[in-house]
Formats: sequence, C-alpha cells, structure tokens
Amino acid sequence: MTLLVTRRSGVTDGVGESPLRPDGIPKLKGEFTYAQDLTAEGMLWGATTRSPHPHARILSVDISPALAIGGVHAVLTSADVPGRPTFGLEHPDQPVLASDVVRFWGEPVAVVAAEDEDTARRAAAAVQVEYETLTPLTDPEEADRIDSVFRRMRVRRGDPKISGPVVVEGFYEVGMQDQAPLGTEAGLAVPDGHGGVDLYATSQFVHVDQEQIVASLGLRSDQVRSHPSGIGGAFGAREDVNLHIHLCLLALHTGQPVKMVYHRSESFTGHVHRHPARMWYRHHADREGRLLRVEARIILDGGAYASTTAAVLANACYFAVGPYRCDSVSVDGAGTRTNNPPCGAMRGFGAVQSCFAYETQMDRLAAALGMNPLDLRRRNALHTGDPMPTTGQLIETPLPTVEVIDSLAAIPLPDPSDDDPLPGGSGLTTEPRHVVRGVGYAVGIKNLGFSEGFDDYAQARVRMTPRGLVVETAAVEVGQGLVTVLAQIARSAFGVSTAEVRNVDTSRIDSAGSTSASRQTQVSGGATHAAATRLRDRILEHFDADDLDDEGVRSGDRIIATWDEVTATVWEETVTFRHPPTSPPDPDGQGVVHADFAVAAHRAVVDVDPELGLVRVVRVDTAQDVGKALNPESVRGQIEGGIVQGVGLAVMEELILDEGVIRNPNFTDYLLPTILDAPEVEALLVEQDGSWGPFGAKGVGEPPTISSTAAIAAAIRAATGKPINRVPVRPQDIAL
Repeated sequence: MTLLVTRRSGVTDGVGESPLRPDGIPKLKGEFTYAQDLTAEGMLWGATTRSPHPHARILSVDISPALAIGGVHAVLTSADVPGRPTFGLEHPDQPVLASDVVRFWGEPVAVVAAEDEDTARRAAAAVQVEYETLTPLTDPEEADRIDSVFRRMRVRRGDPKISGPVVVEGFYEVGMQDQAPLGTEAGLAVPDGHGGVDLYATSQFVHVDQEQIVASLGLRSDQVRSHPSGIGGAFGAREDVNLHIHLCLLALHTGQPVKMVYHRSESFTGHVHRHPARMWYRHHADREGRLLRVEARIILDGGAYASTTAAVLANACYFAVGPYRCDSVSVDGAGTRTNNPPCGAMRGFGAVQSCFAYETQMDRLAAALGMNPLDLRRRNALHTGDPMPTTGQLIETPLPTVEVIDSLAAIPLPDPSDDDPLPGGSGLTTEPRHVVRGVGYAVGIKNLGFSEGFDDYAQARVRMTPRGLVVETAAVEVGQGLVTVLAQIARSAFGVSTAEVRNVDTSRIDSAGSTSASRQTQVSGGATHAAATRLRDRILEHFDADDLDDEGVRSGDRIIATWDEVTATVWEETVTFRHPPTSPPDPDGQGVVHADFAVAAHRAVVDVDPELGLVRVVRVDTAQDVGKALNPESVRGQIEGGIVQGVGLAVMEELILDEGVIRNPNFTDYLLPTILDAPEVEALLVEQDGSWGPFGAKGVGEPPTISSTAAIAAAIRAATGKPINRVPVRPQDIAL
C-alpha cells in the first residue's frame, strides 16, 4: 500500500521528492574532503605499535630505538595516559594502550608522532616489546562453558510445556564479517594552545567519542571538541573509538597537529566486526503450520573487549523468532569474551545472525508440512496489535508483514536466458548444462532506534537566514544521504524551498546520537521537523500572519515582510527530540524494550554449478516497510547497498581466524562483492501512516541486510538440496 506524503504547496525539493545530494557531485568529482584529506600547518604523522600476539603478557617496552630515529617527536605508552586508562562505548574495559597484557592480535601498545608518515611507521616498528605468550581463548563455546561472557540473555514467554506434532531443529553458524568501509580510519587532532584539542576523525557518534577522550585525557569537557568529518563508509565500524584518543594524546604531548591514517591491513584490526554466531533452534508447529513454540540457544563471539556485545546479543535474542506470532518462546543467549578480534556494531546488529537461523527453520518447517514457504510465513505473520513473540510488547506502530510478503510475491520472476553470465565469472569454468537455478525467500524484522531504556534523543537547530533555512546538527553523514533528507524535512515543515544542513562540533550543539540503529531519519529528522515547525509558528505569530513562502511572510495575498526584513533579527529554534520511551526488560526478557519496528521481505534467484560449488546471485527482489519514503531514490539506494552487503555475507565475505590471528586482512583475500557480483534488484516501498518519525517515516538502513543473506542461502538450498546451515556458503558446502 502506498500513501502520498502531503507537502506544502510551492515547496520544491521537499518531502517525497528525490533531489540531488549536496555532497554527491563533489564526491563524484573527487573534490569532497574526507578525514584522510585533512592537513594543518606544522602537522606531524602518527602511527601505532601493535601486538603480534592474540594473548600475551607484556614484560617490557623499550621506546629508545624509536626515539633515536631522526624526525621522531614522541613515543607514548600507557604510562603517558593522564586520565582514565581505558575506554569503551558501553563499558570502559579496553586499554587506551596495553600495559600488562594484550588480549587480541593487533592491540595497540604504543603510539608515535614523527615528521612524515614513513618515519612514523618505521618508529612504531622500532619500539621493542618483550612478550610472554599465553594460550589464547578462541572458541566461543568454550568461553561460554567457563563463563567468560559479557552478557547472558534469558527470554521466557508462555507455557514451556507446549509442544507440537511437527518439530524441526538444527544448528546454524554465521562467520565474522567486516564492515569493509572503503575509507580507512583517519583523523587530525589540533591542539588549541590552551591545553585543549580539536579532533576531526572518522566517527558515527562524535559526542560519545568526546566523552571517552575527555575521560582518558583527564581534561574538562569544554577542552575537547569533536567535529563531524568526511567519512568514507561506516556500517558500524565507526561507532567505537580507535585512533581518536591516540591522536589527541600525541597532539597535546607535542603541541603540534597530528594526523593518522590506517593502512588497509591495519583497518581490519583497528575496528570491530560483525559477531560470529553459533545457534541451535527447535520449532514446534501444528499440522496447519501455526507456530506453537520456539526454542533457541545463541552464542555470539564478542572478542576481547565489550564494545556493544551486550546490545547485539539482546537484539539477536529479542528477534530470535522473527516477524511471526508464537505464544511459547524460550531463548538463551551468551555474548562471550575471547581473544579473537573485538566485535561490535555492524548493519543489522544481531538481527542478521538470528534471521539466518529462524528463516532456515521456517523453510525446513514448510518442507515438513508440505506447505508453500510463503504461505507458512503469511499464516504466522505479526501484525500491528500483536505481542512480540519474545518480549510480549504490543506492537503499536504499523507492521505490514503480510503486505511486504504479498508485494514481493507479485514481482515477476526473471526468465532464464542463454545470455545470462555463468557462475565462475570470466573464468568460464562452468558449463551451461551444469547450472541449476534456485529461488529462496526470507522475511526479517528489526527494531528502529536504541532500546532497553536507553535515553535516545537528538538535538537540531533550525535558523532562518536571508538565504533560507540552516539546519545545524552533530548527526554524522556516513554516505546514507542524511544531509539531503534533513534539508527536505526542514523545507516541507517550514514552507520554503531553500535549506542546507551544517554539521557542528560537540561544543556548539547537544548530541544527535549515533548514526546507527536506523535511527537518524526518525530522531534527528524528528528534531529538525519540530524545530522548523516551531520556528514557522513563532514567525507567523510575531507578524500576525497566516502564511509564509519563498518570498516572505504573508497576510492573505499580500507580502507583509520579506525575508531580509524578517532576518534583520535572529530567528532560530533548537529542539531535543526523544522517541517513545522504552524500558529495561524484566528477568525473563519481558517489557516495552523497543520504540518501533520495521519488516522487509527478500526473494533471491541464484544460479549454481553444484559440481564445482560455484554460485552467481542473479537477482534479489524486495519489499520493505518504510513508513513514508521521504526521499524515494535515497531509500532505494540504501536498499540496493544493503542487499549487496547481504550478498557478501551469503557467499564470500569472512574474516579467517587462525588461533585469534586474522589471516586475510586485505582486499586481496577478504573478498567483497564488486559491481560484477551485484545482482539485479527491484525494490517496492510499502508505505503506511502511523509511525512517530517525521511525516510518518521509518528508518530504512538495516532491513535490506537482515533477510537478504537468508534469502540467498535459501535459494542455494533450493538449487542444490544441501542443508546450507552456515554462511558464508563455501564451495565445499555445495560441491557434489
């Protein structure tokens, strides 16, 4: 169902349109300034000394060989951290620089500042660290057994004694995926000459970065200013601090600006990854296909430090049943602590892992019942007014699960063609007679915004100037088009056609929260909408007017004040917007823990050479619940990009660990989908009024990734008859 968005007449490039992105042409022409491009007069370069062991005791650190290199200005260790020695997004458990023990391969031990990048890297390599190696804990199931965990989850709802005549169960595994942003971690720290510092760095959440920096530097909050900066992709990799504190330490120690840019291999150790998962499921149903009970055990490998493992585990468990009704649920989860690389936020945030498992179970259940897989999903689909199967929370916002399934099913399937590329690509290894086509479906669900009682808010300021509206925010544009949609919201809410978005630092505005959890359009958009609306109302009341437009303030058909006259004084409104309140769960995981939900359905078509184990993803179609599409083309862009990430997890992307050591930290061996691997996509936007976002919008960034992987796996399963209980699917999982 599609509903039109009402816009003020005469406003161009407002809500419902797809204007050009203001950052699009500069990025296309290579003129956009990313954090990697920043420079300052007198700038030094920073580099990091990292552990070659996943677990070891530090016996000694000798920095004198590094200091002896010409052009080196500073070599700092843990002893040089003046404030809190640890940091962390949710719990400060990770050392700024390791002092007594290293807990993962690549953990920082020292940082260096030198006059050029090569010298800095040579100096970092010259730091002599003596280690006593320790046996690393790398098996998350062993970590679970010995209670090396960050969080345990228990979800219980309904009668645990219920069983059904049709039962399916299975074990499922998801590998470690990397966000693989094309721009690596980078930043520039500039001392202000008065004991403070300005930081320009790759980040998704500048205010929480600033809080951690302040704590570790031992400074006042007003002495550290974190600036949103150009960022070449994020997907969760930029939520956690990495080089931020190191840069500020070096800048304050040397009194000079310091820049740092990670090389690609260093980037793989310098940010968190998607949590690998091991999952067991059992589904009970009656003979008509109604779910009676779902049981699950979910183990996530959180790696060496906490990051967001607790919240990712919660999502995996809360959405362990998927978008389906079920009155008896038992889920146990553990987010384990190992000596593997730290894991944290990545697009989908726990829902991706559980979706692969529960959708595989739904296909197995459909096969056991002799039912059409989509009919089984329709029969059990959640609706507005239903309780969530895990938490018992009543769904009060629109949840068009059946609508997205029906919309997807209505998209015609592609006809096989002799001109279709074959699995194996240009290698021409596959013979057409060996190719088998498979079709698979999956439906996913996720929350929107932060959960479990987190105070989730965003502040925005809207100012009227003679040239139009200016929206000020600390919300970070990571490539998703936020600067475009906030301007659209301001134009439509206020009633003029000219608006621009300006990112401001942490000293000039309160937090906009993280650019994650599919939240910024709803939360920062909500703040922008409210500020623009209040500003409009104030101006109309002040001039006793009844309308305004691009020319000025009107009384009837008469302009009573031009914008030059209006803006002779300052007109601005600052609003802090909060989404509907949530609460922490009770001991059984029950409660109003989420503010909103979104669903999406995917259908994948694959060609498989089962003899060689080769796969080509031909097409992935989707229908997605978007509330209102404020910028339809931007939404489709998010959907297409998210699907390609789903393709990566389904058939090629995985960090290979060998006793805690990453063996493929480069784009030669860590395989990413290229344009040649990208499938054709048709995306239908299902719009329903009623969500609390501006103009009824919902966040759209994560659902494309959640169920696309599961749909591709289902299609491979349909083509091969193999169980396919692990992603990414490897040739040996398929080959005859």
